[in-house]
Amino acid sequence: MFILTARVTRKRVAAAACARVALCGAAAVSGGVGSRGSAEASAAAAVSAKVRDNEDRVAYLESYGWTVEPEPVAVEELLIPETFDESYEEYLALQQSQGFDLTACCGKRVKRYTYEITNYPTGETGVQAALLVYKNRVVGGEVLSVELDGFLHGLTYPGE
Repeated sequence: MFILTARVTRKRVAAAACARVALCGAAAVSGGVGSRGSAEASAAAAVSAKVRDNEDRVAYLESYGWTVEPEPVAVEELLIPETFDESYEEYLALQQSQGFDLTACCGKRVKRYTYEITNYPTGETGVQAALLVYKNRVVGGEVLSVELDGFLHGLTYPGE
């Protein structure tokens, strides 16, 4: 279970609820996660990513081909649970497919920086990229649609 410590608006709460629904829906529909390019290259980039400030985080997302608004729409502090139950299996699999190992952060507080993507290939709006950061290192990330029938996938676009 993640513990969230942040100042939130009703809009952000609704977006988070939609993202959770999207996670469940994407898992049920896809049965897996796609990724663009070499999985090994993505994994190597993921493991070595060091981000000290906002400029580094934006550059990191740009390295995946995303254009994002320069300031995050949300910055949240999350507590990674000591142990993961079955409800996290698909999310952990998504992160592992990108070279991230959230189990190394069990019991630790991480920051989640969420950015609005402005160049999603389908032209869809309301698509966001989120990075999980621990001690200036990217330890996880995803792209998601906040729409009720939205989607969730890794940092690479699954259509390429």
